[in-house]
Amino acid sequence: MERGKKIIQVSIVGIIVNLVLVAFKAICGFAAGSIAIILDALNNLSDAFSSTITIIGTKLAGRAPDRKHPYGYGRIEYISSITIAIIILAAGFTSFRESIVKIINPEQADYTVVSFVILIVAVVVKFLLGRYVKAAGERYNSESLIASGKDALFDSLISISTIVAAVISVIWNVSIEGYLGVVIAVIILKAGIEILLESLGSIIGERIDTELSVNLKADVASMSGVLGAYDLILHRYGPERIIGSVHVELPDDMTTSDIHNITRKITEFVYDKYNIVLTVGIYASNTSNEHFSTIKNDIIEITKDYPEVIQIHGFYADDERKQITFDIVIDFKTPDRFATRDTVLQKISDKYPEYDFNANIDSYFSD
Repeated sequence: MERGKKIIQVSIVGIIVNLVLVAFKAICGFAAGSIAIILDALNNLSDAFSSTITIIGTKLAGRAPDRKHPYGYGRIEYISSITIAIIILAAGFTSFRESIVKIINPEQADYTVVSFVILIVAVVVKFLLGRYVKAAGERYNSESLIASGKDALFDSLISISTIVAAVISVIWNVSIEGYLGVVIAVIILKAGIEILLESLGSIIGERIDTELSVNLKADVASMSGVLGAYDLILHRYGPERIIGSVHVELPDDMTTSDIHNITRKITEFVYDKYNIVLTVGIYASNTSNEHFSTIKNDIIEITKDYPEVIQIHGFYADDERKQITFDIVIDFKTPDRFATRDTVLQKISDKYPEYDFNANIDSYFSD
């Protein structure tokens, strides 16, 4: 609730500032006959509209979970970011079209001292606004605010370019505004595409942040009784709601009571530290049989001959059924992961033909 209020407050500031800039730039652009300044004003108008979308998206995303959507509505924030990207792209296409017309039919702009003053003030205001909004977005983990902040910082650079074009026009009586408008349009389109791809990536599902993954698994593995933590999977249902699962390796002589206590301890710890709802799965580990420890070490040595194999884990041997299972982690970049798995299994089976080996493939993209 508090996060949503802060995002809305920042967005309202963005709307007010951008509308003031729209008014000033539009007056200045029409008075000077400058397409670059008018397009810059149009871009500010789209920024104000984007802030409005951010407010609406934040309001909808803040709705409490219900029977139909038990994980909440947090992903609406990603949809609002996509909407902002579409608005930015529409502004970019409009800017590009109008700039081409200006190149074909150039008109000399008429700048005044007032025009220059307005442009310089706009640059300073937009730069400060961009830093403020971007910092707020990072503080409150809002993709929409971060995108708006970056866009505002870009706008300040674009306005500087407009000033440069105005100076060239006044001193050398040369109009480069149509060409400058094309550059502005390309920058706007690039920003829109980047925001769109980033937002789509969040909805599709992206790889877990490496630092978060390493730290969380290290914390879990360091807990008393845990021999290792693997297979961490996290799903984001909005910036503030993460649900996932992890497998922990535990000694095979633990009782169900021991397992219950340790898994509850893990879920409570992870929620308190990371604000993540985590389900804990179990791998049993043969801790009292030297023969199985030898087999496990031999398998690890065999996999060292295959650089595409990152690790093995979840090793467990059932001596009664003569079956050994484990997970084998193979790099995503491997052309045929199943062939690699089968080759490794064949080499292991040749050494221990009395056992039936079953390896499940885990995928991992090495850095």
